[in-house]
Amino acid sequence: MKILQGRTALVTGASGGLGTHIARRLAREGMNVAVSGRREDALTKVAAELGALGVKTVAAPADLADLSATDSLIDTVEAALGPVDVLVNNAGVEAIGAFTTYTRDELTSMVDVNLTAPLLLTHRLTPGMLERGRGHVVFISSVAGKVGPAFNEPYAATKAGLVGLTQSLRAEYLKAPVGFSVVCPGFIASDGMYARMVDGGHSSNRMMGETTTEKIADAVVRAIREDKAEIVESGAPLRPMLALAQLAPGLVERLAPRFGVTELFRGVAADRGRLE
Repeated sequence: MKILQGRTALVTGASGGLGTHIARRLAREGMNVAVSGRREDALTKVAAELGALGVKTVAAPADLADLSATDSLIDTVEAALGPVDVLVNNAGVEAIGAFTTYTRDELTSMVDVNLTAPLLLTHRLTPGMLERGRGHVVFISSVAGKVGPAFNEPYAATKAGLVGLTQSLRAEYLKAPVGFSVVCPGFIASDGMYARMVDGGHSSNRMMGETTTEKIADAVVRAIREDKAEIVESGAPLRPMLALAQLAPGLVERLAPRFGVTELFRGVAADRGRLE
């Protein structure tokens, strides 16, 4: 989708962190932006900031853990701004711990927010995009969705699901005027789960890398404009390892501990009392 100015975007998980940066970046492209999340007060501030950039905007609070909220969210956005041309599925739940320490509710809620809600939102919006002859959906996955790390089972599973969902959608709509992309960030400095890890004394290294919210937001715009299938942005040259993981998964499994990622997450799980 080459022309973004004057189009309408919906960004979920936009009450703070990465979602806010993505919303700002789209607004700077001239897009009208609906921001959604659970914190209404934060959304109102973000919407006001975007409005100051000269675009139309609306704050649309929604808790995507309640899957019935997906339809009402879209109804609210389209009543305020018109049909949605770009959907950025950014909302997500992150947790680190030994697999057996997760409760049943934690497992199912992570699947609902990280995977089922994006699936439902995309399912609802795709027919209108096809009818209008334009549209793009971006899924924010993770490097964890490419190579699942220890102590991240439910998170990695849902993020891998977004990668597979994107691939299937692109295959089905290969010749359609609607695009689908997945962006896979690594550790994002000063944001989300990784920021909380750093605050607890656990940080990445040069082999694992770090990226920024600005680079991820730029990647989202590039994915939309260039109809990119997948963008991995981690701040480290992980592409060779990801390719090797497809060719020789057993080898990468043996090499992974040398990167330090297993011990990193083991330490976080221990600090949170989620290690058995």
